[in-house]
Amino acid sequence: MVYSLLRPLIFRLDAEQAHGVALDALKTTPSSLLASPPRPDPALAMDVAGITFPNPVGMAAGFDKNGEVPDALLRCGFGFAELGSVTPRPQEGNPKPRLFRLAEDRAVINRMGFNNEGAEAVETRMKRRAGRPGVVGINIGANKDSEDRVADYATMTRIMAPYASYLAVNISSPNTPGLRALQDESALTGLLDAVLDARGQDGPPVFLKVAPDLEPADVDAISRIAIDKKLGALMVSNTSITRPPLASKHRDEGGGLSGAPIKALALQRLRDFRKATGRAMPLIGIGGIATAEDAWERIRAGASLVQLYSAMVYEGPGIAAKIVRRLPALMERDGFSSIAEAVGSE
Repeated sequence: MVYSLLRPLIFRLDAEQAHGVALDALKTTPSSLLASPPRPDPALAMDVAGITFPNPVGMAAGFDKNGEVPDALLRCGFGFAELGSVTPRPQEGNPKPRLFRLAEDRAVINRMGFNNEGAEAVETRMKRRAGRPGVVGINIGANKDSEDRVADYATMTRIMAPYASYLAVNISSPNTPGLRALQDESALTGLLDAVLDARGQDGPPVFLKVAPDLEPADVDAISRIAIDKKLGALMVSNTSITRPPLASKHRDEGGGLSGAPIKALALQRLRDFRKATGRAMPLIGIGGIATAEDAWERIRAGASLVQLYSAMVYEGPGIAAKIVRRLPALMERDGFSSIAEAVGSE
């Protein structure tokens, strides 16, 4: 309710300025004024990679790049929050403007370029929250000017593993030149070997975030490697470099497209990975999720968990609570007693 009243004012701001305002609001405003989280429901809990998620709706990486508001997001009703992407050294990212709100399309285009305060700043914040409850993942990346990106991922793994419920290896952002090449079979094998070695035997599970713009052979190869390396989950998927028909004046901006226009693409890619992995690998559905029906469709298609970000631009921080409240009715309608029963049931 509060957000719907404020949204016209927020939309007068540049998209990146509005993002800063949202972070400040979560830092300073009582969560009860931002969202009213539902009561925990055991039927919505999901066990993935040894972690119990209180509900399947998570905040995707990109919103809280520097680990400033994970607990505020959890209080708003998200079942888990993912920080980052974080790189070893601070970096400014790409030149501004680099974030565009496509209101007519309920979409966002970003070419942020892994702008963040770096590992040291995020580690300091994570040390302060040590011991607090809640599932908080950390999305790790490589510096744009790195001479050895695999070494960057290994470094980030060693630094962040003590504080992360899980580590998300992000090789699918389109805004760091050459990064997506790490999805190639041989490069991916070497990268994951380095990350898993740096994590050690007792570290958190490792999730891999992939792009939606993959060929069938890529899906098969990534699936084989993920299963072979015993990853905790595959995250399907990141922003897209494709451009379906769009109405906004920003439609031709470069960068990754997210939100409603990539919903069908992300859903299809999830189905592709479900077919390629069977039940051997948990999947996290991302891309174009804005309603409980969207989340439910992704769960029925094989996602154990879902994440969103762009939809919060349009719906506000209460979106997670709204989705979580609606999911039990969808389960009952379709004859399921838990989210776990429904995964992959379409």
